[in-house]
Amino acid sequence: MEPRPLVHRPLRAFASTVGILGALVPLAVPFLAQGTLGPIAMTAALSVSSAIVDVSPFSTTGALLVANVRGMDRDVFYRRLLTYGAVIVVAGPLAA
Repeated sequence: MEPRPLVHRPLRAFASTVGILGALVPLAVPFLAQGTLGPIAMTAALSVSSAIVDVSPFSTTGALLVANVRGMDRDVFYRRLLTYGAVIVVAGPLAA
């Protein structure tokens, strides 16, 4: 079996983010109809929040990373990924 190119991994995360956006946009319509949030702010918030899920060890990508870790203790890697995900969850909304 031929190894997959390194381009495959970022594209999988991108596809996951786009898939979440496709599910969130219809849910955002009532908020946009109220007029309290602008469409650019809503799109930015949804984009950041959908990208955040990709760095969690509970996501498919995160679980695959934990399952295939090499050269490091799996529990240490899991805790680091969980800490990184927690930092992103706090910093992500501030960035949006």
